[in-house]
Amino acid sequence: MKREVTISAAWGLLTTLVLGVLILIGSRNLAHFDAALAAYTASVLFATFGLTYRYVMWLQRPPTAVYWKRGWQTFVKRGHRARNLRAWVSHLVNDFLINRFILARDKMRGITHLLIMWGCIIAIAITFPLVFGWLHFESIPDDLSLYQAYVFGFPTFTFPVDSIFAFFAFHGLVWSSFIVIAGVMLAMRRRMREEGAAALQRFTEDFLPLILLFAVSLSGLMLTASYTWMRGYAFEFIAIFHAVTVIVTFLWLPFGKFFHIFQRPAQLGVRFYKEVGQREEAALCRRCGQPFSSLLHITDLIQVEQKLGYSYEIPGSDVTHYQWICPPCRRATLAQAQGQLWQAARGGTAVISPPIAPPATPTYVNPGLGEGPLGEEDARNFHA
Repeated sequence: MKREVTISAAWGLLTTLVLGVLILIGSRNLAHFDAALAAYTASVLFATFGLTYRYVMWLQRPPTAVYWKRGWQTFVKRGHRARNLRAWVSHLVNDFLINRFILARDKMRGITHLLIMWGCIIAIAITFPLVFGWLHFESIPDDLSLYQAYVFGFPTFTFPVDSIFAFFAFHGLVWSSFIVIAGVMLAMRRRMREEGAAALQRFTEDFLPLILLFAVSLSGLMLTASYTWMRGYAFEFIAIFHAVTVIVTFLWLPFGKFFHIFQRPAQLGVRFYKEVGQREEAALCRRCGQPFSSLLHITDLIQVEQKLGYSYEIPGSDVTHYQWICPPCRRATLAQAQGQLWQAARGGTAVISPPIAPPATPTYVNPGLGEGPLGEEDARNFHA
């Protein structure tokens, strides 16, 4: 067995074991654990092992390992800690809570992500503590109009049964289901109407997650409708169907598109890596002399390529490695090489006569700064 597999399996088992112990402790040795929810708990434990295993495997890939290590190093680096802490709060709000980077691409797509994300967050925040026995409610014997909330077996707060808080708390899964269904419908609309999305979509990566979310949300609403307005009609069948959809979703979680939910927070480290790199020494292009990236990034990139088995060294040259050439100069050298090959193919020579000194960088048809797909990064890589 490979070393990375052993490490990933060990972390997966440890995380699953810790969650199991927390369930035992939080439910007071299963005193507040509902045996009917054992299948849900088993699927969550399986998903915990699968997600941890895959995440640790992902972190051991050379590019990810470098970003992970450097991200933490740059975050706690002396002289940058206060600024990084302020930036962490800003990135947390903009990138995760409101998904501003998606809203900037397309407003409707951003709203779709927000609906699905917050619907799932609300549902998870309510469901997991209840399923694990970490949270339960009891009536107060002396006053049946009040509920007592227990967290990890400890009494916390009371609230009236007919209060607004109780109404929203006990119907939280209903609201989350409506939110998720709205987001799923918008996502389906985009998948079926936008040609760009339709050209790249796959069933397992794009439609299956939406179908699972829709099935879980709709079956949950059907349960509410059954015991609220239909006197429990077909409740047993709906409950089994809902359980199946939820369990399948959790079992599929480590293998499908939803895994990016757990990868996304690690990209905060990439942000700090880039921001700290921009404030420190820059790498200079060894062809035109212009700064084009951080020195830290280029040296790390060369090491990662060597670990992956890629060799871009340029022996016998002052450049020494292809990564020391800036993107504009790469395009210029590629154009010059193609021109020389074309000239040689037509019976000419590879040397231009009369000799004309080539420009350091190519001439742009559109001279606008930052108008490429990467915005500010395009602007930084543009120089005349």
